[in-house]
Amino acid sequence: MRTVLSYLKPYSGLMIFAWLLTLVELAVELTHPLFMAKIIDEGIVQQDMSAVYKWGAIMLGTSLLAFVAGIANSFASAHVGQNFGYDLREKMLDKIQSFSFSNYSRYAPSSLITRMTNDVTQTQSAVFMSLRIMLRAPLMVLFGTIMALAVHAKLTIVLLITVPAMLLFLSKMMKTSSSLFKSVQSRLDGVNTVIQENLTAIRLIKAFLRSKYEKSRFHRANDQLMTQTIRVFRIVEATTPILLVVMNLSLIVILWFGFVEFTSGTATAGEIVAVINYATRIISSLSVFTFILMAFSRGRASSQRIGEILEESEEQSDQRLKGVPFEPGDGKIAFEDVSFSFANSPAPVLDHVSINIAPGKMAAVLGATGSGKSTLFYLIPRLYEPDQGRIVIDGQDISTVQSASLREQIGFVPQEAHLFTGTIRENIAWGRADASMDEMVEAARRAQIHETIEGLPNGYDTVIGQKGVNLSGGQKQRLSIARALIRKPLILLLDDSTSALDATTEKHLLSALREEPCTTVIITQKISTALQADQIILLEEGRVEAAGTHEELERTNELYRKIIHSQYGKGGVPHVKTSR
Repeated sequence: MRTVLSYLKPYSGLMIFAWLLTLVELAVELTHPLFMAKIIDEGIVQQDMSAVYKWGAIMLGTSLLAFVAGIANSFASAHVGQNFGYDLREKMLDKIQSFSFSNYSRYAPSSLITRMTNDVTQTQSAVFMSLRIMLRAPLMVLFGTIMALAVHAKLTIVLLITVPAMLLFLSKMMKTSSSLFKSVQSRLDGVNTVIQENLTAIRLIKAFLRSKYEKSRFHRANDQLMTQTIRVFRIVEATTPILLVVMNLSLIVILWFGFVEFTSGTATAGEIVAVINYATRIISSLSVFTFILMAFSRGRASSQRIGEILEESEEQSDQRLKGVPFEPGDGKIAFEDVSFSFANSPAPVLDHVSINIAPGKMAAVLGATGSGKSTLFYLIPRLYEPDQGRIVIDGQDISTVQSASLREQIGFVPQEAHLFTGTIRENIAWGRADASMDEMVEAARRAQIHETIEGLPNGYDTVIGQKGVNLSGGQKQRLSIARALIRKPLILLLDDSTSALDATTEKHLLSALREEPCTTVIITQKISTALQADQIILLEEGRVEAAGTHEELERTNELYRKIIHSQYGKGGVPHVKTSR
């Protein structure tokens, strides 16, 4: 929570101003009962209308002052709250963008979304209330009791007993509700997870007729959220009637004692009215504590969840700017005894991998599902860090260079082609913002997507939906490749990025990629794709089973021959394309 509150430092001056305005309002509220006592004792009892006018005018003037102070306080509080929320969202996004894949595995996307939206909103509300009424309510209780003591100490004894007891009760309720509200936010994460999965997989749900099952999943998550929220609100809302019962009983006792004191002549009517007035204001302030309790408890729970993101240790986050800048060369890649395993996973994903990929050449990585192919890719741009060994590119250990400068030299096409809402032009330019239109067209031509784009109604200005929902799988893959090529990368990484292409389109694409002045590494399951490469790397259970040309592996490796037979039969590959 301390980390989150540190983002309020730039607004400390405005916060102090808001609290000073709160004190002005408080001072007016605390003096009004005294003015009323004066009106009664000096004006009404003495039948002196000039005293009534005098003190009435003072009450009216101070009320106007309190009104102006309240309006100014609201504007200042809103300004601080909104800017504080803006800063939190900005900082959280920066932090999330700097996460390594290890960090991402700890947080579900739906949870990150909830923290950046709902949790920030709850924290904003708590800040606003702390500036507007959170300080005012406890001070009213404290100084209201003091002023009542100053007016008539004997009548105030009841308040001295009940007010501390109620404050103790509220403190206990705040501690309990804070932990409960944290569980509510976790339940909200669960609901958002189900919603996100349903929206992204709606076609699959309909195709498999799983709507009923998904509705039941959502019903369970939604029911858990509702049940937990109701439980918390029952506890929080129970505080108001308890407070009112106790404090109104106190008020009755004060009235009874006041009558006794008045009849005995030890208290004036004005003093009794003033004490009663202070008591009612204290009761009102204690009632406001229910709302303060709810806002602060939710804000505290939310700020803890936000703090978890902001306080991620430097060792776990991707330190993009640490190290020396990467100096691009000709694109030579070397893995030297590299091992890697995921957190809480006993078996290594990559086990003592050593490979060399010549500069400017195309290497194909083959292997069964789970053999570590994609992980091998993620290590090159430092999306993961190896547990052992090192990766050397152009003679530089990449663990010692700035990952940002390294990634500038890499064109990466993930296994799942991800496009963004916007035009085709914007999606290609996403790879390099300063690319010209001619460069975009050339990248699209090499990716074998230019003719398809030209055939669309608005060409490169055609708007595509989120994740490219209005494009086929092959079109999305080729647009992703164009986005990588526009970077003019030193190293091009294709993670099974031609799986949705037909044989002819894939052949033309690979032929175009061979002309690119970069080192190309492609993950594939197809021998026909691997035949286009200069080098084939065969992975098996995280180890390099073999590496070499197609002819070398076919002659020396039994596993490679089995893969060929599974795709082409016993006759083997009918025509082998010569490597460059």
